Amino acid sequence: MKKKFKWLGLLAALLLGVGSYQLAAHADDSSDEPIVTLGSSLTSSQKSGTIDTLTSSLNGSNYQTLTVNGDTLVKYLNPAGESFTSSSGVWSSAMIQKTSSGSGINVKILDYNGSNNITTITADQYKNAALTAGITDANIYVTSATSIDGSGALAGVYAAYAKNGNALNTQQVNAAQSELSTLSGITTANKGKDGYSDAQLNNAVAGAKAEMAKKGSNVTKNEITTIVNQQITNNNLTNVITNNQKTEIINLLVKIRDSGALDSSSFKTQANSLMKNIQSNAKGIFSKLNTPENQNLLQKVWTAVVNFFSSIVKSIFG
Repeated sequence: MKKKFKWLGLLAALLLGVGSYQLAAHADDSSDEPIVTLGSSLTSSQKSGTIDTLTSSLNGSNYQTLTVNGDTLVKYLNPAGESFTSSSGVWSSAMIQKTSSGSGINVKILDYNGSNNITTITADQYKNAALTAGITDANIYVTSATSIDGSGALAGVYAAYAKNGNALNTQQVNAAQSELSTLSGITTANKGKDGYSDAQLNNAVAGAKAEMAKKGSNVTKNEITTIVNQQITNNNLTNVITNNQKTEIINLLVKIRDSGALDSSSFKTQANSLMKNIQSNAKGIFSKLNTPENQNLLQKVWTAVVNFFSSIVKSIFG
């Protein structure tokens, strides 16, 4: 009889163990679920419309929700100089979805009922800010039911990333907010100018980050200045970006260096992925630029042409 109870006890322990494992596995799975952040000022119908807009790519898969309010804005944005209060309204919303390692950061601003209501922050600016803040390998979708600058969506992304156990460095978040202010200001100042696009500016900044990462956190301000000058040239912005704007970019990158962002082993990889992403989404712009990538392509074409005619000459006179 004792032996029988002993086996029953072992069986019960085994079943409990399996059950605990399954619960733990389910908890781990849920931590990878996309998180939808909803502005607290949205009406019930706007919340429903926002969820439908942001989750359309999930095809019915599970997701979590997180409400973003004035306190969220105060926590993540005010340390960088913003002046939100607990009673500040939030309308712009986002969804962040974890992706495979090395895939980089991708951002899509989605129309709400046929309108792009994010008035200030561009997709590329969101990408660069996310990189600086320490976010890696993620799809980020942004929308708003009303016309708004889009700050609430970014604060929501920070909060959602932290909810999944990925603590963000406060200094990096502050640097990211300074970056948004700087880059959006430069884009606004150059709006409509021939030879300028927000994609070129953000590609230059992402390229500068990648070059800085090669040198590490000890990169000097003089080295950063050289890197910025080269990236401005690479992106055909020499005759557009003013000296004051160049100084703003240099000071921003110094702040990013001082934030500790360059200490991350994945920062360079993420920056390079971001450059490819920006260029891929603006092929019409970058295919016309005298960039190192295009120079290399032209060199390859020229080499192929030379080799072709050389082979003909050899076949005739060989």
